[in-house]
Amino acid sequence: MIAKTTVKPTARLIEVFSAIQGEGLNVGTRQIFIRFAICDLRCHFCDSSHTWNAPSVCQIEGSPGLRDFEIHSNPIPLSTLIKWVERQNLPFLHDSISLTGGEPLLHAPFLAQFLPEVRSLTNLPIYLETGGHRPEQLDMILPYLDSVGMDLKLPSVSGESHWTEHEKFLQICFDANLEIFVKIIVSQRTDPGELERAALLVNGICQDIPIFLQPVTPLAESQKFSQVAVEAPTPNQVLEWQALMKRFVKQVRVIPQTHKMLRQL
Repeated sequence: MIAKTTVKPTARLIEVFSAIQGEGLNVGTRQIFIRFAICDLRCHFCDSSHTWNAPSVCQIEGSPGLRDFEIHSNPIPLSTLIKWVERQNLPFLHDSISLTGGEPLLHAPFLAQFLPEVRSLTNLPIYLETGGHRPEQLDMILPYLDSVGMDLKLPSVSGESHWTEHEKFLQICFDANLEIFVKIIVSQRTDPGELERAALLVNGICQDIPIFLQPVTPLAESQKFSQVAVEAPTPNQVLEWQALMKRFVKQVRVIPQTHKMLRQL
């Protein structure tokens, strides 16, 4: 008889660290960030292109917020990641755990095993930051999520087009009663017709879902990973776009990437 072997789950990471969330509904809150490697999108504005592929190593913060990073080899076993999160989780410090990337849902089989353990260990809410284009993988981890921030990709800004997937993804989140919001990156290249289409998409599910318009934030420190030069929209453009979208949804907020202003890159 051939003995069965158990394959231990692993994930390829970029980094694990503690910081202030700079985007969306959770802006200003303290989170444990788990940044996963690999992304299947190639957004023009992306300032994290170093996450597109899996590196041979990742960096892990030794003490929350001190940026005393240790270097470890990828891939990382589930049990090791649990220990690292436990080390970050000082009493009363963090509001939630952020799953970011890259695209975290490319690691859905790993997350389906990791999330129940880490929720039990930390008792912290789980927040997923995602491109919102992989509804099938979302289903795999849906019971373990508390909130979702979905990036809706405008073709005129990102070069990506996933309208059907976005709609299905958002509907799944809404039906599961998750705390959800939509984030839309805008630049001088933004097509107002796409913003109206995005607002109608959200309206078709629930007009109470908040939309965050996030102007690209071209600070010098954040440009080193960008693939193309980014041009922030003018104040008049942003005001016009907000007014346009508020015809269809109740909450349209404009918030730049505040973590870049705090130099938490």
